[in-house]
Amino acid sequence: MTTAAVLRSEWIKIRSVRASWGSLLSVFAAALAVTLLAFPLIGQAEADNPDYDALFSAFYAMNFAQIAAISFGATAFSSEFAHGALRVSLAAVPRRGLFYAAKTAVIGLAALALGLVTSFATFLVGQLFMGDYAIGLGHPGAVSACIGGGIYLALMALLASGLTALLRSGVAVLSILIPFVLIVGFVIGDMSAGVAEFLPDRAGQIVLHSEHTGTLGPWTGLGVTALWAAASVLAGWWAVRRRDA
Repeated sequence: MTTAAVLRSEWIKIRSVRASWGSLLSVFAAALAVTLLAFPLIGQAEADNPDYDALFSAFYAMNFAQIAAISFGATAFSSEFAHGALRVSLAAVPRRGLFYAAKTAVIGLAALALGLVTSFATFLVGQLFMGDYAIGLGHPGAVSACIGGGIYLALMALLASGLTALLRSGVAVLSILIPFVLIVGFVIGDMSAGVAEFLPDRAGQIVLHSEHTGTLGPWTGLGVTALWAAASVLAGWWAVRRRDA
């Protein structure tokens, strides 16, 4: 099969498997729902806090979108391990490198496309409820934050995808990554802020802040998250290449 045909088949898989397609769309749905619920109620009230960061606060819903992105990366690959689907996939595409690269590329590109839409929509919709505190895309760092937010969501999906290929279980990956993102970063941050800065979620979200006081900057932070995702994808490739289907 040609590369284009394999890419097309992997995209068809994502669209046809309800769990994968639903988790992809939930990235946007979760972010928009949280924005519409939170900003009318507490958006302007939070703006009176002395440590208020107008740019970072605009992306409050990204905390929920990243969970959906992780779920998408996990479910998009875990479908290959259900009912012997991987054997069928490798029978159609015997070149494991081509199969894995195409699947990873489709997952990453789909997450990036919807991540960018989600990031810009979250920012723009939230500002509709901020009144005098509203900022626009002309605010310093706003466009970079929107673009970086979309990239961050794609990297988190790839991180989950690679781990799923390695562990062969979407449930196991979700059980590891979701508590890691929600709890571990804050625990480590309380003990050592310098170490926490290099965790994938903390590093990637630096791009959403107006000011950067740590070692990493907005794009170097995304670079650290990209290294985590790359390590995960490579580990997944090792597992797919070495293990029996």
